[in-house]
Amino acid sequence: MYQEPSDHEIGVVSAADFAVQLPSPTKPRDLPADQLVTQKDLKRLRRLLWIFGVLLALLIAPSFVGRIQYALVEAEERAKFDVASDNIHQLDLMQLNDASRMLFDYVSPSVVHIRTHRGRDMGQGAGVIVDEAGYIVTNYHVVEGVGSLEIQLSDGRRGPASVIGSDPLVDVAVLKTELDDLHAAQWGDSDNLNVGEWVWALGSPFGFQKSITFGILSAKNRRGITTARDPGVSTDRSSIYQEFLQTDAAVNPGNSGGPLVNVEGKIIGINTAIYGSTYQGISFSIPSSIARASYEQLRKVGHVERGYLGVGPRQVPDPVARLLGLEKDQGVLVADIRADTPAQEAGIELGDVLLTWDGTEYSDPTLLSRAIAATPIGSSVPVDLVRQYRDGAQRLTVRVTVGARPQDESF
Repeated sequence: MYQEPSDHEIGVVSAADFAVQLPSPTKPRDLPADQLVTQKDLKRLRRLLWIFGVLLALLIAPSFVGRIQYALVEAEERAKFDVASDNIHQLDLMQLNDASRMLFDYVSPSVVHIRTHRGRDMGQGAGVIVDEAGYIVTNYHVVEGVGSLEIQLSDGRRGPASVIGSDPLVDVAVLKTELDDLHAAQWGDSDNLNVGEWVWALGSPFGFQKSITFGILSAKNRRGITTARDPGVSTDRSSIYQEFLQTDAAVNPGNSGGPLVNVEGKIIGINTAIYGSTYQGISFSIPSSIARASYEQLRKVGHVERGYLGVGPRQVPDPVARLLGLEKDQGVLVADIRADTPAQEAGIELGDVLLTWDGTEYSDPTLLSRAIAATPIGSSVPVDLVRQYRDGAQRLTVRVTVGARPQDESF
């Protein structure tokens, strides 16, 4: 008779039989003291991480800031481009083109071509009519030492001219012609010019009459530039007093004495010199404020009267300034003194540093020279100065009776 097998016989496992015997918990093993992380170590770690973060930020920040700056500059340039792109199509460039033509038509009748004779030598230059009565302004070096001279007007008429006065110190001369029906140019104000403004130069470069060139005012108050018979080469008589307008308008031999005009066609300078013979784009003109002042005196009395002190002014060297306890760029050094001059009579000595002239402080020899020249002859002027004695520097005040500048002196 068949009997069913028991559970054990068919391999049935009970829950009790399935129970797993787990190991009893054990006590954690103690680590060596040198392997334990202390609270002090955690603080040190956090500090190192903070320093690392700061260094990383410093490394990344310039790049980040640079990208921001680049984005701003790029946006600004893009905005400028967009504005220019919109406006250039609306701008009537023909108006700019017509400006030079109209200026030439307006000013050229006032410009004269000058031919000179010095013995067997012939020269040429330009001038500008400033009064319909026949007065012409040109450079002194154009007519210096001439035996005779002839002018030619823009309409082709020719006639003799005479020199009624000259001012070698600023390279200006005034001529007089008896030709009639003249067109006079108007004076402008060079003191109100701004660097970057448009200018035009007219004259007869290399004898090519009725020429006009265009440029911008590159700089004002250029000093230490000298002038002579040939533009760009000279003695240094005028360098201490004179100052020039610098432009990039093309100027060549034959332009000397011609006008430099502004957008209104007014004279703001007299073309005078170029920088050497190999450079381009650097030319110099006498400011109209200086040329006009000389012209008015030459026309009136035939010569220019200027105040005179009788010293050779120079920049104060740094060692001298420190010795006298002066600030940098303070005062003007007396590097030379003439005998029997207002300076000597007033007690000014070689090596003195002039601090003021008539109450105004000066540190630029050129500006001081111009101030002295503009002072009325015979006036009494207070001068503050500092002088070095054996026991140290002392400040003094003397009074100077201004004299008349001799023709062969420049200060």
